[in-house]
Amino acid sequence: MKFDVIKLDGGKAGSVELSDDLFGLEPRADILHRVVRWQRNNAQAGTHKVKTRSEVSYSTKKIYRQKGTGGARHGARSAPIFRGGGVYKGPVVRDHGHDLTKKFRKLGLRHALSAKMKAGELVVIETADAAGKTSALAKQVKDLGWKRALVIDGATVNEAFAQAARNIEGLDVLPTMGANVYDILRRDTLVITKAGIEALEARLK
Repeated sequence: MKFDVIKLDGGKAGSVELSDDLFGLEPRADILHRVVRWQRNNAQAGTHKVKTRSEVSYSTKKIYRQKGTGGARHGARSAPIFRGGGVYKGPVVRDHGHDLTKKFRKLGLRHALSAKMKAGELVVIETADAAGKTSALAKQVKDLGWKRALVIDGATVNEAFAQAARNIEGLDVLPTMGANVYDILRRDTLVITKAGIEALEARLK
């Protein structure tokens, strides 16, 4: 399908042919949910930890005699019932991630791109370059009406553009290999350069 291309100053820059396999699918929430869940679970640290009964620092001496006290038959102060004792079945360090096939991850990215296309939140620009001035780029972004935008460039990101965009709130810049479902869906506007379109088509073919 044909799609209009613009420049950062808002001027027209012709058109580009978008693949129906990437931008013409009917978005499925179940596929997007599974890929986002896989991403967030892999990002979770899983470093929570408590000490079990065998790890707390207490003497192993029996705290009082077995019989004759009228109380329960305790053997150590490290028991979970006592204050400062070990925790029973508490959280341990673990990996929250799970597997998801490459084929399914690619499918999720295609559906994310199609979702932005269907919602009218896709913008294609000729190039993402700047003179390195944040103020100038911020004015262009404001004039274009981008409030929460993700810019996907080609294999590499223009260094001057990345530097200029660094301090603009709500503007993220990623190379093609960094493009992912979670970042695409959480932004209001998806901006892709012509080089980014070519690289995405090569990556997801």
